[in-house]
Amino acid sequence: MDAIEFVVRYEDYLSEIEQMVKPELMPVIEQLKETDPHDLVRPDTYFLSESHARGYVWTMFMIEVRKQRI
Repeated sequence: MDAIEFVVRYEDYLSEIEQMVKPELMPVIEQLKETDPHDLVRPDTYFLSESHARGYVWTMFMIEVRKQRI
């Protein structure tokens, strides 16, 4: 999966996370939705699979949760 496909699918990955987490974590999801996915990857970024790209978004989510100590 290349960077363009990641950018296109970014909102879908966040929606998946949104469906699985507690309501008190929604502010983190909203914060990530405001992030431009173009700022998250370089044009030459390549993910090994869709699961790899999804894991990248989950990792960003978990980092933000830990930062905010929710």
